[in-house]
Amino acid sequence: MNEVEKLYETLKKIQEPKGYFFNKDWERVSELLAGLLTNKERYGYMVCPCRLASGDRQADQDIICPCVYRAPDVEEFGSCYCNLYVSNEWNEGKIPPVYVPERRPASKLPF
Repeated sequence: MNEVEKLYETLKKIQEPKGYFFNKDWERVSELLAGLLTNKERYGYMVCPCRLASGDRQADQDIICPCVYRAPDVEEFGSCYCNLYVSNEWNEGKIPPVYVPERRPASKLPF
């Protein structure tokens, strides 16, 4: 089992009981998990691969996966911003896949 698959299995056990499921698109999920692992090597923590990180753990706290925006995104849209975590209904096609807008305030951006 490679590192991406190990991370998948670990997170699946933790997140599914909370009602958060991985996107059924394995290619998308594996790319995002690989990005999390890359960011862990780069920054020392698994910051969202879909957002620009500052490299300052405190400043990036809100986007360490699972980010603080995941719950409201999944509740409102059935998916988080990067489509890693989704609801069961989203995976089953009961919720149409729509663009999830960025909730992170511009004031938190590292530029």
